[in-house]
Amino acid sequence: MRSDIEVGALAINVAVPQELRWTDTRRGEAFTLTTLNVRLLPDGRLAAKAYGRPVAGGRGGYVSFPVPDEPELAALIADAATRAGAMWAAHRGLG
Repeated sequence: MRSDIEVGALAINVAVPQELRWTDTRRGEAFTLTTLNVRLLPDGRLAAKAYGRPVAGGRGGYVSFPVPDEPELAALIADAATRAGAMWAAHRGLG
């Protein structure tokens, strides 16, 4: 395996289970947060942002929200990162 390959980002999208979803407001519009985008930072830490749909319906804008500091969400993020790592490690190449 080559060690000189530069990888710029590793990111996964994770569905938030119904029981962990929450609502937040941006620009006067309420959103139900349903998806997490989790990134692996170069130093090995994880960063996450939440995305969702307007409560009133429609598509709304692609707006990110901070993830609340909740143990259940932190566990979801850590478990998803571990699962993604296992999936990456078991890849079967292109095709």
